[in-house]
Amino acid sequence: MIARVLPDVSGLDRAFDYLVPDELRSTVEVGTIVRVDLHGRRVGGWVIELADEIADGVADGVDADRLKPIALKPIVKVTGAGPSAGLIELAEWASVRWAARRLRPFLVTASPERAVTRLPLASRTVRGTVGPTSPATTAMLEGGGGVLRLPPRVDQMPALLSAVQFTAGRAGSLLAIVPSQAQVAFLATRLSRAGLTVAVVPRDWALAAAGVDVVIGSRSAAWAPCARLAAAIVLDEHDEALQEERSPTWHARDVVLERCRRVGVPAVLVSPVPTLTTVVDAAGERGVVHPEARRERAGWPRITVVDRTDEDPWKRSVVTSALIDRLRDPVLRVVCVSNITGRARVLACRNCRALVRCEVCDAAVGLADDGHLDCRRCGTSRPPVCQECGRSAFANLRPGVTRLREELEAAANRPVLSVTGTSGPLPLGGAIHVGTEAVLHRVGSADVVAFLEFDSEMLAPRFRSAEHAMALIVRAARIAPEVLIQTFAPGHEVIRAARAADPSIASDIDRTRREMLSLPPFGALARVSGDGTDEFAAALEAAGLEVGRTGGSTLVRGPDWMELGATLNATERPAGSRLRIEVDPVRV
Repeated sequence: MIARVLPDVSGLDRAFDYLVPDELRSTVEVGTIVRVDLHGRRVGGWVIELADEIADGVADGVDADRLKPIALKPIVKVTGAGPSAGLIELAEWASVRWAARRLRPFLVTASPERAVTRLPLASRTVRGTVGPTSPATTAMLEGGGGVLRLPPRVDQMPALLSAVQFTAGRAGSLLAIVPSQAQVAFLATRLSRAGLTVAVVPRDWALAAAGVDVVIGSRSAAWAPCARLAAAIVLDEHDEALQEERSPTWHARDVVLERCRRVGVPAVLVSPVPTLTTVVDAAGERGVVHPEARRERAGWPRITVVDRTDEDPWKRSVVTSALIDRLRDPVLRVVCVSNITGRARVLACRNCRALVRCEVCDAAVGLADDGHLDCRRCGTSRPPVCQECGRSAFANLRPGVTRLREELEAAANRPVLSVTGTSGPLPLGGAIHVGTEAVLHRVGSADVVAFLEFDSEMLAPRFRSAEHAMALIVRAARIAPEVLIQTFAPGHEVIRAARAADPSIASDIDRTRREMLSLPPFGALARVSGDGTDEFAAALEAAGLEVGRTGGSTLVRGPDWMELGATLNATERPAGSRLRIEVDPVRV
């Protein structure tokens, strides 16, 4: 017997044939993790194919049977269980879908953290009913899957329990994907208390491979073993955390959908604001299922919109009267959100009103914490002086978190804590917080969440800006009963959708726009950056893809994901290039 082994070696993208010793035949199967000798060292790897003879690599006229014991080295050791044959086939699909050209990144994710030499016994409970359940989820699963829109302040547990009940009736397991580890721990505890057997992956990889009621985890769980998979559910499918940031930029939602399609089981995607990709690709004939309007409205927070369109642009402050009312209420815990870090991002001279720009690259400069003017594009730093008139008094058009904290503290007359993605642990207490959107993940609960400059997200030059803005409102709704939005565009579809508790208002307009521009999901898009991009882009254009420059990278568009991925994989990389390819990039 011959095993084709893919070495677990970074940068090595080909498999090699090895003999399977007679004593290991009973333990080696497709997916098994083994140890082999390769170029003078011993490395790990995965068995991706088994055969009774050499499939290729033997010259004409050579007796393959005589060559086997001489040309092929034996497998040295079986390390333990690895991804199933089905997951290896799924990885082959994903290597094209996300233009990876290699299987290793996916197989690493699908493998246990430690060697698994023996699987435990299956541990499923034989339960006919668990509750409370969601009739809508049950109907969708029985109909082949779909998309469920649940308001942000509604418990998702009934939908999860309905999926468990569905899989129990088929003597199988449920695969559940959620965006964060905190959610994984919370839901796993609740499921266990309901009397169900739960495997939290990757920690309980062996238990998941043996068989339990629910296999649950974050993004990587899309590749987890799941004995007798009977259904899958993805909670908060809109969350960006479900997409891998490193290349290949695979998305757990798409992996789960393809995995379920291959084995013929239903999948349900749950979200308060389903992405357009999900609506188009997974909703099916029944469309997006959601509660009736009154019940859905009750699950959304109170949306307060502060219209700033009549303000003098040279006297603007993000501290509005409506915000001050809430800051000065001693019983309210207020979280203020602004995605602008530092002291100021955009300045204008108060004397000549010229926008303060970098003298090297002409980009707008911001005021750093040390008082210097710093350019985020080229890194140039200089003293705070206007390059047009020499004055040093500036209007702060886009104040950063550091400056905002000082303004809010003065307005509230009580301490304000600033929070960014790099902040340490939050101190106990504190009734007012200000920070980037990271503050929404760091503060557990509040009375009011105030978006100070919501337009910077809602009107960002990205084709998914509306979805990102809706996702921010959802995150705020999860921690506070009131969301205050300060905006210069109160009639924008995102604002109207949030006020009406009807995300379709925004997604319908977004759909028309994307269809017209052939943007995902009505086309396929990838971003290419790094050394050799220009030469690679020219080759892609010659291969029939649309290519365009934006910022410091190149965008490539194809008619569909598989054709785009196949062309990206087939196009030869320039010699010495260091390319980064992001298929379906999040922030474009």
